[in-house]
Amino acid sequence: MDIKQARFNMIEQQIRTWEVLDQDVLDLLDEIHREEFVPEAYKDLAFADTYIPIGHEQTTMTPKLEARLLQSLGVKPDESVLEIGTGCAYLTTLLAKSAKQVKSIDIFPDFIDSAKVKIAKTGLTNIELDNIDAYNLFDQSDKYDVVALTASLPNMDDRFLGLLNEHGRLFVIVGESPAMEARVYIKHNNSDCSYESLFETDLPALIGVKQKNTFEF
Repeated sequence: MDIKQARFNMIEQQIRTWEVLDQDVLDLLDEIHREEFVPEAYKDLAFADTYIPIGHEQTTMTPKLEARLLQSLGVKPDESVLEIGTGCAYLTTLLAKSAKQVKSIDIFPDFIDSAKVKIAKTGLTNIELDNIDAYNLFDQSDKYDVVALTASLPNMDDRFLGLLNEHGRLFVIVGESPAMEARVYIKHNNSDCSYESLFETDLPALIGVKQKNTFEF
């Protein structure tokens, strides 16, 4: 496979055509090599418009979803970012190239161990990795300019908005499979938030999230 051509095709045929027109985002996707982050057995699918298994019944996002997330958040060089769900660490690295500091957490210790190895190869020093449950964050006082959830919630949980600084942004996917809604929330102040609905998608739920009650008739 011609890796350079495959990456070009991913950017031009998948991502740009999915309304990702921010040149900084497109350049970043060309700079950071996705195939170096996905599991070895799936390297041939690194540029495909598909979810890639990474273990523990978890998957990557698709490339176009990662790109839309980045574009919608518009991370600035002086901002702090919290990523909930490190996964394969590709999005972690993209965020870190855009931000001042990134904290990325994951409930699976082997994801964190693998991420440390991959990130060390990039030379980036502005990433903090932590093996904790996302719901433990609510017991901490740290706030961030940007929060990105890489797994879905069946319903919006406003406690995640409490992790934001004033004027901070939160990317989250809300709903139940197969029709979920990607949103970006903006925290105007401690009592006022708004959100923009971006697109429909589908993504595995955040580990430990309380699912809606279901009934069978």
